[in-house]
Amino acid sequence: MHRLLLLEDDPNLSKTLIKYLKLNGYEVDWAKNGEEAVELSYQNSYDLYLFDINVPLLDGIDLLTQLRNAEDFTPTIIISAMVDIESITKGFIAGADDYVKKPFDPEELLIRIKAKTASLKQKLVFRDFEIDLDSHEIRYKKELLHLGVVQKNLLIALIQNYPNPVTKDELLLLLDKPTDLALRVNIAKLKKNLDIKIQSIRGVGYKII
Repeated sequence: MHRLLLLEDDPNLSKTLIKYLKLNGYEVDWAKNGEEAVELSYQNSYDLYLFDINVPLLDGIDLLTQLRNAEDFTPTIIISAMVDIESITKGFIAGADDYVKKPFDPEELLIRIKAKTASLKQKLVFRDFEIDLDSHEIRYKKELLHLGVVQKNLLIALIQNYPNPVTKDELLLLLDKPTDLALRVNIAKLKKNLDIKIQSIRGVGYKII
């Protein structure tokens, strides 16, 4: 399920839009002002931003500018009653991918959202790692990693669960011949071959630190 962040200070529009999007398979977090949106964007990972411009504390264009300067390139659709050319131009200069004028038909917005989210690759980015979750191809510092299937699956499991540990039982299921020794050996190889620290949690399993 794709997760969206909605920045909108109109509670009636927000509730209606959230209900409509949830019915169409999207998970939506709601920020009533720009500062709430900043906090949510730092705390969570989103597939798409929906930003109004004229909101309290920090407007949508300034927020988007800050996010782009922080190298957050999450696709963004601006939804705004500000339909003058100057405002639209500012939105695209700030880094918007699309601009929807209020009032709008929710179905039209849904079509635009689908167009953006359908093109998203199932990709996981963690520190210097970039993982294609469809093919399990892993790049480290932009270079393709050539790992065995077992080590590749162990690494993906550890990264997906960061900062939480993965239980030993879960990791053993990823081995061809599941033994405690085989698990320790493969974890040791990952630590040796990659610039990554993996900690053993007594009685639990392993975690990336």
